[in-house]
Amino acid sequence: MSEHRRKPPQSRGRRAASSGRRAEPPPAPPAAPVDGPPGVPGQRAHGSRAEARRAAQRGGRRRAGGAAGTAASAAEGASGGRRRRAEPTGRKRLIDYPRANKRGLRRWVPSWKQVVGSAVAFFGLMVGLVGLAYAMTEIPDPNQLAQQQSNVYYWSDDTRMVVSGGEVNRQEIPYEEIPEAMRHSVVAAENATFWDDSGIDPMGIGRAVLNMARGGDVQSGSTITQQYVKNMYLTQDQTLERKARELLLSIKVGAERSKTEILAGYLNTAYYGRGAHGLQAAAQAYFGVDAVDLDPSQCAFLTNLLKGPSLYDPWNLQGEPDEGNLERAQGRWEYVVERRVEVGNLDQAEAAEMEFPEINEPTPAMDKEGQIGYLTSLVDQFLISEGIVTEQQLSTGGLQIHTTFNPRMMEQMEASVEAVKEEHIDPEARDEDRHVQFGAASVIPGDGAIVAIYGGAGYPEHYVNNANSPNAQVGSTFKPFVLAAAMQEGIRDPEGPPEQSREERIQLSPESVYLSEDGLQINQYNGETLYVEDAETGEDITWEQANFEGKSPGELTLRESMEVSANSPFVQLGMDIGPATVAEVAEAAGLLPDSLGPANDTVPSFALGVSTPGPIRMATAYATFAAGGERAEPYSVTRVEFPDGESYEYETETQRAFEAAVANNVNDVLVSVVESEQGSGHEIVRQGFDKPAAGKTGTTDDNKSAWFVGYTPHLSTSVGMWRIASDPEDLREDEEAGFMSMYDTAGMTRINGSSLPLQVWLGFMREATADHEPTEFPEAPEIGETIWGGGAESPPPPPPEETEAPPEEETEEPEAPEEPEESEDPEPSDPPTGEEPDPEPTDPCMPWTPNCEEQGDPGGTDPGTSDGPGNTTDPGTSEGPEGTDPGENGDPGSSNSVFPWD
Repeated sequence: MSEHRRKPPQSRGRRAASSGRRAEPPPAPPAAPVDGPPGVPGQRAHGSRAEARRAAQRGGRRRAGGAAGTAASAAEGASGGRRRRAEPTGRKRLIDYPRANKRGLRRWVPSWKQVVGSAVAFFGLMVGLVGLAYAMTEIPDPNQLAQQQSNVYYWSDDTRMVVSGGEVNRQEIPYEEIPEAMRHSVVAAENATFWDDSGIDPMGIGRAVLNMARGGDVQSGSTITQQYVKNMYLTQDQTLERKARELLLSIKVGAERSKTEILAGYLNTAYYGRGAHGLQAAAQAYFGVDAVDLDPSQCAFLTNLLKGPSLYDPWNLQGEPDEGNLERAQGRWEYVVERRVEVGNLDQAEAAEMEFPEINEPTPAMDKEGQIGYLTSLVDQFLISEGIVTEQQLSTGGLQIHTTFNPRMMEQMEASVEAVKEEHIDPEARDEDRHVQFGAASVIPGDGAIVAIYGGAGYPEHYVNNANSPNAQVGSTFKPFVLAAAMQEGIRDPEGPPEQSREERIQLSPESVYLSEDGLQINQYNGETLYVEDAETGEDITWEQANFEGKSPGELTLRESMEVSANSPFVQLGMDIGPATVAEVAEAAGLLPDSLGPANDTVPSFALGVSTPGPIRMATAYATFAAGGERAEPYSVTRVEFPDGESYEYETETQRAFEAAVANNVNDVLVSVVESEQGSGHEIVRQGFDKPAAGKTGTTDDNKSAWFVGYTPHLSTSVGMWRIASDPEDLREDEEAGFMSMYDTAGMTRINGSSLPLQVWLGFMREATADHEPTEFPEAPEIGETIWGGGAESPPPPPPEETEAPPEEETEEPEAPEEPEESEDPEPSDPPTGEEPDPEPTDPCMPWTPNCEEQGDPGGTDPGTSDGPGNTTDPGTSEGPEGTDPGENGDPGSSNSVFPWD
């Protein structure tokens, strides 16, 4: 071998050995003792390849170190054999699971360290999550149901009328109005640690769970705060999610809300049964008192109901006594009282004196039956129309509404209507009595307060409020507005244009004379013939006004025309004034424009009451006359108290509608309607009404409605009557929808304003004005000019001889005594007008002629030519109001009716 032969490096000896190449053996290690361990300095080297292999195996999985490792490697390399690589020791795992160095089942069983560590980690994680959830939790707005309250309506004397409005019966009250006994009872029975806890009670929850696990009664374990949170912010769902939110919110609310706020909120939102949400509603439902007036015994009973109203109300849902509930209520009541003693907020002596309270029989909390529904709807409409509240506020509730309605007068109004219906209306006996309806209203003159109404048969049978807007025509009760327009604005100058100012017109006196004839042709204000379009043919025809029952009384003053309700004088007077001007005067009195209908020179019937104002507005407008021309808008609310403590007060304002002289003359004429024997309202005097009264009757075309509107200086009342089905489904095959004729209704030939409507008015006003002073109306001054219009002929001027030659009258005076002696007629005592020869000295005095006093014998025995008001052609046996001749404007005993007038 060459001396220049390259030697392999020492570091590659191991590779060479493994590859099987021969290599020059390494230098021999220094000598070592024979008995030393192999590979240790001082020991001898292995003598053979087998020894080297055994030495390597003894090294096991340990890493050979130092010279021993080097020697073993050298020996193995020298021997040329293979060596198994030693297994390295692995890095220790963070979570030793499955467990290392364990075999079988033990490999999968965690150690106690792992168990404890996992529990601690889980607890920490949960604490962190709860903390995060708490930090992210915000107190939401109260739910809609918790915010809703009822509206409480009060009578004019501030007594409670009804609870209505909103979806729930609730009236929220402040903490200060919650009786102390109620606070103590609830805390003692529901959550004794309330004043100290954080909003939740873990021990209470644990006890509830344990009790339910043992088979005891179901318990919620909830604190007062939790129940408040559930009522105010959450739903009543029984889910884990809702419960988790309840717990978090309870802690949050407990930290951010005062205990007094939480307790008041709980008592104001809790359900007590009988439809009552909140303590105030419950106090009214069970005891008929306000919450602030509850006594300790009543408070203990109401605390029972928080556990379950259906278990502790002594009356069941059918309004019948429930002995089981009563027994449970008494037992629970005793428990509440004992708990108060235990927690120290009630003395034992006081507890011993307490007795179980008397519980009222249940009544509907939101009762709109009968007239109450009309009252609340009328109030709601007024509040919204006046901008006092919005519909949303009414729906949300919580309003304390004080009304103008007088409870005593309301009862009297309803009683009067029902008495007349019971006596005269019998739908089973007469088909003509089917669908008969009444509407009425009473208003205070000069103030506008609506004190009583009759809206119909009542909720739910009849929903339309007949006192408000029944769309029934008012007929001749409209004529006073025509008369007022004649005196205030005046008739138009026939020589002037259609539009004239007040200064261009002629203001009339109520003693002005107009012709009253049946079929009288109506002219325009300038005397030209009035043509109107025929509804059937479309042709222009003249307007010939019919009088009631074809009567033709001749020339009448406006006062007399009003007394007997003659039509033709007022139709022509309305055309002379102008229907548009009459409408303006009616609006000034208090009627609404949209209830009047068309008002122009093509509508001559406007003066006859084709308008549909309704009883409230008619009573209001007549009250304007009673108040001397001062109009006050009708109102039904005096005060409103809002949930936030704010309030609204109604203030009456009046406006001058007419001159006082005009209003007092209208009063004077309408007093004549009542007091005159020929007046259509004379039945008031005949039946002994003891207060000065004025009024007007009204009957419409085809007898589809009848009215009486009358007043004293203190009260104005309007009563209407008509026939119309409340529900179209009630109509029979022979009946038509809409207003029906009242011929033969109540067994009478026809229904007039002086019949049943006047009877209702009398029945009500006799009671309603019983305590009023019999105040007279102010004296009516002379007003306007006296004219002869509408076809009436003015009397000839006095002859000049009467003023130019007084001596001649003296010379003829001796002849005067001789005439009485010859005829024995007492008439010659009249003033000496007999000097002028009467062209028709034997003709009788025409009825309703001014200053004429010969109108027949009131006893009905003189066969004269006048059978009573409104008929000058029938030589019947009844000329006065006591006769028996049939006729609407004749005697009151005619036509199967004791009420003869329009």
